[in-house]
Amino acid sequence: MIKKVSEMHPGESGVVVETRGEGWTRKRLLDMGVTKSAPIIFKKRAPLGDPVEVVLRGYALSLRKSEADLVDVDVSAKSEVKK
Repeated sequence: MIKKVSEMHPGESGVVVETRGEGWTRKRLLDMGVTKSAPIIFKKRAPLGDPVEVVLRGYALSLRKSEADLVDVDVSAKSEVKK
């Protein structure tokens, strides 16, 4: 099942399938390692819902909700993710 990072719940994991967006927003996400096939674990959401924290490629990354809306994750592929 495909979800946006912003729709994930704490402890949920999966694999990045697509990084959408245009211009520097997309470039920034790709530079941070949010690329296709990258394993991702959703850690937590701030009290007001923005930002969200994920673990990606071994480091914690905070994303604005607007950025998290641009990243699609296959949560059914969670067996490939090492927690």
